[in-house]
Amino acid sequence: MSAMKDLVEYIAKALADKPHQVQVSEIEGEAALVLELRVAPEDMGRIIGKDGRTANAIRTLVRVLAAKQGKRVTLEIV
Repeated sequence: MSAMKDLVEYIAKALADKPHQVQVSEIEGEAALVLELRVAPEDMGRIIGKDGRTANAIRTLVRVLAAKQGKRVTLEIV
């Protein structure tokens, strides 16, 4: 498991009311890695946050970690 996937999973489980329903999957693309985050429908608001601030903060953390490894990563909340 990659460090980025672990990071997203850790943050999402900490925010979610139903951490057992948090799933993170990696999709290897040509130019970048895509991380898909799935949570329970009732946790979606907590993960996205007000005006998307929480989601953007998670995306920023993942981008910084990816840049240190010389990779490109996109986080999609499904």
